[in-house]
Amino acid sequence: MDRLSTKQVAKKLGLTGASLSRYIKAGKITAPPETMAGGIKLRLWSETDIERLREELPKIANGRKTRYQKLHAKQKAQGKSPVPHKTKKKK
Repeated sequence: MDRLSTKQVAKKLGLTGASLSRYIKAGKITAPPETMAGGIKLRLWSETDIERLREELPKIANGRKTRYQKLHAKQKAQGKSPVPHKTKKKK
């Protein structure tokens, strides 16, 4: 049974190694325990760990919101009323 490193798993899932490590540190993802190999701490992922991770990834709330997400949330809270626009005055 092959075991993969965190960086290899991230590449396989289309993430960066830093992103996956950040999710683990924040507690957003359950990761396998660390093991010592040659004085270095590693997380060795099995295929079942990777499949579980694929199920967890879409449920993660990522980072900060864009201005469009904030605007949409604001409009939704106001009852979906249209945003008023300034009218141009005729000369």
